[in-house]
Amino acid sequence: MIEKIREIFNSEAAAIKNIPVTKSFEDAIEIIHRQVHGKNGKLVTSGMGKAGQIAHNIATTFSSTGTPSIFLHPSEAQHGDLGILQKNDVLLAISNSGKTREIIELIDLKNNLYPEIPVIVITSNGTSPLADKSDCFILTGAPAEVCLLGLTPTTSTTVMTVIGDALVVLMMGKIGFSAHDYANRHHGGYLGMKSREISGKTK
Repeated sequence: MIEKIREIFNSEAAAIKNIPVTKSFEDAIEIIHRQVHGKNGKLVTSGMGKAGQIAHNIATTFSSTGTPSIFLHPSEAQHGDLGILQKNDVLLAISNSGKTREIIELIDLKNNLYPEIPVIVITSNGTSPLADKSDCFILTGAPAEVCLLGLTPTTSTTVMTVIGDALVVLMMGKIGFSAHDYANRHHGGYLGMKSREISGKTK
């Protein structure tokens, strides 16, 4: 079992190292920065199933680091939650296959309401319907899942998370996000205390 654990870790680490590092990251940051920090919009993330959980995590991490963000469930969007969208927002949609029906429908609904909202997609398939509908897409490298059946989202969600982390860190650098800024958004718990300590030392 110990050897199997090492094999799983090595497979996931290799998948992270295999994520294509392209200009798409820079393009995505420019779009998000323009819409959120230039036009006072917000980042709206979406995904279905496991990808949706990653999208939710990305939204909360962006919000805590100075870029207002919210998660929109693609199915709930069809029952009124689409109203969260505003014209200066940007949509970040995540789908491993790039063919997730609910996400494709979400973009179509978005286009009916605010066609000017740009779309960024994280996917393994650069020729997918979602990639075609996007203004910018970031490829995951299409890693094989470590799941014994090759079906359960495991490695794919790992690389999606890492891509989200990269976008967050790049944006923090672009907007000059500081420990003081972090402390103003994170009052409770250990991280709140730590950010206030760091902020006090850097003043």
